[in-house]
Amino acid sequence: MDPKGTIVFTTVGRTQYGFDVFSVKIPSNLDAPAALWDSEHRITDGISINYNAQFVDEDETLVYVSERNGASRIYLTRPGTTKSELLSSPPESLFHDRPIVTGGRLYFISAHEPADAPFKSWSALYSTGLHDGEVRRLTPYGSVDYSPAISPSGKLIAVASYGSRPWGGDFHDLQTDIVVFRESDPTKRTVICQHGGWPTWSSDSTIYFHRQADDGWWSIFRIDLPEDFGLSGVPTSPSRVTPPGLHSFTPAAMHDGERIAVATRRRGKDFRHVEIFDVYSQKFHPVTELLNPNFHHYNPFVSPESGFLGYHRFRGESAPGDSIIPHLEFMTSPIKGLQMFRVNGSFPSFSSNGDLIAFNPDFDSNSGLKIVKSDGSKGWTLFKGRTTFYNAWSPTEKNVIFSSLGPIFASAKATVQIGRIAFDPLNLDDDREDIPIDIKILTREDTGNNAFPSCSPDGKFVVFRSGRSGHKNLFIVDAINGEFNGGIRQLTEGPWIDTMPSWSPDGKLIAFSSNRHNPHNVEAFSIYVIHPDGTGLQRIHVAGAEGSREVDRERINHVCFSPDGKWLLFTANMAGVTAEPVSVPNQFQPYGDLFVSRLDGSGLRRLTWNGYENGTPAWHPGPELDMGNLGLASRVGDKLKGEFDEPLWIHCDF
Repeated sequence: MDPKGTIVFTTVGRTQYGFDVFSVKIPSNLDAPAALWDSEHRITDGISINYNAQFVDEDETLVYVSERNGASRIYLTRPGTTKSELLSSPPESLFHDRPIVTGGRLYFISAHEPADAPFKSWSALYSTGLHDGEVRRLTPYGSVDYSPAISPSGKLIAVASYGSRPWGGDFHDLQTDIVVFRESDPTKRTVICQHGGWPTWSSDSTIYFHRQADDGWWSIFRIDLPEDFGLSGVPTSPSRVTPPGLHSFTPAAMHDGERIAVATRRRGKDFRHVEIFDVYSQKFHPVTELLNPNFHHYNPFVSPESGFLGYHRFRGESAPGDSIIPHLEFMTSPIKGLQMFRVNGSFPSFSSNGDLIAFNPDFDSNSGLKIVKSDGSKGWTLFKGRTTFYNAWSPTEKNVIFSSLGPIFASAKATVQIGRIAFDPLNLDDDREDIPIDIKILTREDTGNNAFPSCSPDGKFVVFRSGRSGHKNLFIVDAINGEFNGGIRQLTEGPWIDTMPSWSPDGKLIAFSSNRHNPHNVEAFSIYVIHPDGTGLQRIHVAGAEGSREVDRERINHVCFSPDGKWLLFTANMAGVTAEPVSVPNQFQPYGDLFVSRLDGSGLRRLTWNGYENGTPAWHPGPELDMGNLGLASRVGDKLKGEFDEPLWIHCDF
């Protein structure tokens, strides 16, 4: 039987994106002052986020990805209307990317068919007929493709591809190759260049692409194909086009072969901007910095005759469209009977009867602890201005939440304490925003990093991870008096990391993540279970059989139990990377997706598909929630401000 109930989770930064697609007419004189550039205009409608678009024609007909209605889908909008048309694609696909419309067909990346092995992306290139809906898979089974581009004649397709190679764990600069094949015969593929991504054609014989050069700068490269491509073998080596000293990525070549639109990051600049680079004069012409100097701009594209330049960015706080981030956002689930919602925060935890959710809104300027009704219709702040993370609601007390107070991602000796946070439920009325609380510290200040609490079903004990021994192991403490009067005992011990414990609903097991099978590798964690008395330690093998290479590549965190105790819910790296991470805002682990498996590791099912990091899930303790007010609640939440980061691993301080 499939798992059932309601799951809430977080996606790093995603709720703040507020992307829309914009266009600007390209002047004949690229050196024209800003006043002579036509004002940009928004093409998409401000609903959800809209991104990764392409022009269909010179009239600015647009095909793009939108995440409205709980999943990313492909839409078409025509000039003179704000109405968007949903284009046909496999209904089981919850992820779409990089759409292109040409020759009566829609080409796109999807990830709806499982890979042939763990640690491979599911991303592949498909096409559908615009009139008949016929679906063709163009990527060979067993291979992985990203970022398609179609030549001006429509005869050749280029992709960034891993081929049949397994994912190596890379996610800054993907080690993909540029592969070309004929649209008429996608089985005959030629690797024209090793190490490259985001290809774009300026003619049927010239491709530009990006990669990180040996000097550390992301740059645009060019490779020329022979006229009799496909008969004369591999073309010559690529040449570097953009200079060092700035980052240039996500190119879009213009039809004249002389200019490329690129996104750049420059020294001393805080924002990603779109510029036009003249290949022959080697000159950059700024575009978006002249128009919106304090916004990030992503993934430029140009119209077929290079009359228009497009990109996506945060639409702005005062722009028409969605301006509120709802506390909860409906997400399409791949499993019938299992509801899924994204929370505007991290580390959600349900109250015992499921009518409230506690979460952390942020870990920086908006740090603290909030609670919302489980239909998202009302929220309250318990405290703010104090970093807290990983919450656990008491199963027996509706007014008690356990949390970690102190810096997240800190060392074993850093001071982080387990707090018992209590409030009066009678204060949860519509007239209040801030709720008085009482915080009782359960751990001693001199015991280092104490975090990730989980409460026993009877409400008497809390299991948590502590660095007090010099290693991060699990301890159990009295849930009311803490270690001061109630006592504490060590559950696990060893020179490894045991972390993120979760108590089973029947109280018989504690699941946690650990690298004890390879303590020297702090990147690989697997699921373990143990009885609360310290007996019965067992590793749950999810990615492969015991002793296999695959199982030791697992990076599994944020594990929790289903309400019936038969399923485990967790975030893992087993589906690799779904989209090129350099093309989106910061994701710490863009390979993080949610999965469920049975308690013995069988029955593995993937729950999320996107280019983001999904994690910190919680499973509602009762039956499926009644979310009848969720539509109304979509207008209740926080103001959309576009507060997200560029990839933190893109540096300019060489």
